[in-house]
Amino acid sequence: MTTTAAVVTASRPSRSRRASTRAPLAERVLVVIGLVALLFITAFPVVVIALAALSPQSEVNQWPPRLIPSHVTLDNFAGLLERLPVFQQSWNSLVFAGAVTLCSLALNTLAAYALARMDFRGRGVLLAVLIATMMVPFQALLLPIYQIASSLGWVNTFIGLVIPRAADVAGIFLLRQFMITLPRDLDSAARIDGAGEFRIFWSVILPNTKPALLTMALFTFVGNWNDLLWPLIMTSDSEVRPLTAGLALVTGSATATAPYGVMMAGALIAVLPLVILYLVVQRRFVEGVAMTGLKG
Repeated sequence: MTTTAAVVTASRPSRSRRASTRAPLAERVLVVIGLVALLFITAFPVVVIALAALSPQSEVNQWPPRLIPSHVTLDNFAGLLERLPVFQQSWNSLVFAGAVTLCSLALNTLAAYALARMDFRGRGVLLAVLIATMMVPFQALLLPIYQIASSLGWVNTFIGLVIPRAADVAGIFLLRQFMITLPRDLDSAARIDGAGEFRIFWSVILPNTKPALLTMALFTFVGNWNDLLWPLIMTSDSEVRPLTAGLALVTGSATATAPYGVMMAGALIAVLPLVILYLVVQRRFVEGVAMTGLKG
């Protein structure tokens, strides 16, 4: 009896250990299923765009819609090249989004450093005012900004596209939240060594802010690459118009069917650079998003 009781007692911990190993496995399976479902939901629109771009025009317009094309064709891309200067407008989008990103990196980092690391009277009020401006929709400011740009002769120019978007309150706030997480001892040590404010900003703070800078740069680049309203208003010349604004004008006439296949080909060309960019910087991007929320 004693031996049997000992065996039963010894077997109980092993069962509990097996149960404890099953629980994490079940959780991992649920996480994997959730991630696969999220991946499917996220990638499905891009897959539909790619399949529609490679389908014959007759199949794109048919109802009920056909997801898998009967045969692959590049006619939609040829039609897009006939309607739009795709390469020129893609270059325009790159110049527009890239110039805005570089200006934002320069101006937003300086403003964020002042709000995060420098003590001056009215800093809290200034930050509150900046955050309050985020509540004002861009459409409410569109007319006065356009009038100012028009009076300066900036319509149909890259300067007119870039300058009004050169600074972003959301980017300032993101960088400021990251910079306040850095230890104040870094500033003190640099000041003891005789460094000034700009030297501290350039040599101490900025190198430690790379994840947040990459995150802000990616947000800014993608947002301006996809922007439609501002380029559509500021440009009427196809030589300056970005790709998204050009694609908005690729529609059928009042008596013809809208060329959805051509539009899908243009959408695929517009989205592929962003997908490639994200795949290149995804690790640093996720790191930056996570670290900017550690301290408020």
